[in-house]
Amino acid sequence: MQLYSLSACENLINKYVERGGEVYTIEEGCLGLGLMILTGQDLKTTIIQEVYLNEWSSGHKVRMYNKCPKKYQEMIDNARL
Repeated sequence: MQLYSLSACENLINKYVERGGEVYTIEEGCLGLGLMILTGQDLKTTIIQEVYLNEWSSGHKVRMYNKCPKKYQEMIDNARL
């Protein structure tokens, strides 16, 4: 599993927003971003999850999907309510 820094994830989020994508924060993070879903027209669905390393630091897992999995689509729908 490859972990990414907070700044790398923030750069990815900025690129999605610049291209007209949407960012959903599903869970707030403690030291990082928590659980975020990035979607957009003609963009891959990207899941960013904070991973606990120790008391002072955390990393982030990034997964990309061509089609949004049902589990994450339900989280987006619930976040819109």
